[in-house]
Amino acid sequence: MPPTLASLVHHSALKLTVRAGEDRLDVPVRWAHVSELADPVPYMEGGELLLVTALKLDAEDPEAMRRYVKRLVGAGVVGLGFAVGVNYEEIPKALVDAAEEEGLPLLEVPRRTPFLAISKAVSAAIAADQYRAVTAGFAAQRELTRQALAEGPEGLLAALASQVDGWAALYDASGAVVATAPEWAGRRAARLTADVERLRERPAPASSVVGGPENEDRVELHSIGTGRRPRAALAVGTAAAPGTAERYAVHSAIALLTLTTERSRSLHAAEQRIGAAVLRMLLAGEPDHARAVAGDLYGGLLDAPFRMIVAESAPVARMSVDSHAHLEVAGKTNPADRAEGDPLAGLTEAVEAAAARAGEAVLVVPEGDGEGMRLVVLAADGGAAVGACADYASAMEAARGGAVREQTGADEDELVIGESAPVGPIAAAAGYKQAEQALSVARRRGRVFVEHEQLAAGSVVPLLADDAVKAFADGLLRPLYEHDATGRGDLVASLRAWLSRHGQWDAAAADLGVHRHTLRYRMRRVEEILGRSLDDPDVRMELWLALKATSAE
Repeated sequence: MPPTLASLVHHSALKLTVRAGEDRLDVPVRWAHVSELADPVPYMEGGELLLVTALKLDAEDPEAMRRYVKRLVGAGVVGLGFAVGVNYEEIPKALVDAAEEEGLPLLEVPRRTPFLAISKAVSAAIAADQYRAVTAGFAAQRELTRQALAEGPEGLLAALASQVDGWAALYDASGAVVATAPEWAGRRAARLTADVERLRERPAPASSVVGGPENEDRVELHSIGTGRRPRAALAVGTAAAPGTAERYAVHSAIALLTLTTERSRSLHAAEQRIGAAVLRMLLAGEPDHARAVAGDLYGGLLDAPFRMIVAESAPVARMSVDSHAHLEVAGKTNPADRAEGDPLAGLTEAVEAAAARAGEAVLVVPEGDGEGMRLVVLAADGGAAVGACADYASAMEAARGGAVREQTGADEDELVIGESAPVGPIAAAAGYKQAEQALSVARRRGRVFVEHEQLAAGSVVPLLADDAVKAFADGLLRPLYEHDATGRGDLVASLRAWLSRHGQWDAAAADLGVHRHTLRYRMRRVEEILGRSLDDPDVRMELWLALKATSAE
């Protein structure tokens, strides 16, 4: 620790004597300063031992000394050294009384002790303290490095907690607690999730101090990582502000965790490249080769039903199953490094963090670049990653305003996700196609997230609201509407009734309130006008869908 007034008093070579403020000698001394000014306060920073001979002071004037000492105390001066045998043979009583009244330590400096000796003693003590701090910091760095190499982040956190006499916690990119030391700190660390989230919104590197309620520890939060978006965060809880040695330990831990994180990013990029190759093989119908390439990295994921998820945040050219050969090699573009607010980056973080916490494998492959960026995810059916995807989509939906906007179309810069039904390695191509179909429906309906299984459970009628379908329906039925507009019959209503009754003449005629022969005549006129045979089931289907599309307007 830095020198104190007590350590200077006990310095045998200085021969200092305490004349006032004996109960406040444990105050640290940041520097020793000599000034004969009547008012040296403008030149004080706080923490100094002021040395004077009273050359320009009326040290025998009680009122002047009270004002002088009060200003020194207000400026943060921790002690006053008065040289006797120069201007005064002893310290005037007025100064002693003023120092006692204000609680300012007053030290008598004998004539044979030069102020320079006191300044050298303070400087040497400060240098020795700094040396001890640096030495302790290097020792802490060695121990932290040893623990990090031997036991990973958990060992590093344990060593850091011991060095700062407190606790430490590591958070992942999503803000979830990864590890704590000691174990009892887990609950305390979990309460800081909101603070970690706010820290992650700031450009890295960033730090903040969380002042807890009364009787609670002081916590420093530090972002980890060199990219624009922090990859992790470190929390360090202590009873008071860390000293120099503790600060060295914290900075060493940040550096080591950053190195670990950057190494993890490189490994992650390599994993993504392998994942892209595995995905290409699966879509090419080569599951055995995909398993061989995946090995232990993704092998377990391919041994059980999984779901294919395709997400995009802007319109891209539709990809067919056969275009999988053009998948962008993962690692060229890392979604987690994109600008803040990128929904694909958020989805990537949410899915990978959930999978990591659950200990399950997940394959995340970015496709394309720029505005055509999309994401392909292969995750275990019923697993944490699939659940995280649904939760993230729900949060995005809520952010839009909650209500589902059917048939309005989504904004171009909004996230859209399509998810397949559970498939296996042999049916991966079919799963990819299902996910794209679900994504297309989500885009058309203004939804964030659509599962392929939902499509069969609903109705095809809402899909007829597409402008292309409406244009087809208008073109197909226009001749019939033009005919009816002349007042020569009601062919459109008759066609609708006949189709709804599956071609049953009597039932359809009864619905219309006409004779069946009249209805037969009208259907012959429909065939003549359209140039199509109603005996053809495809023609009947197209006419029925056209009628449904026009009635949906």
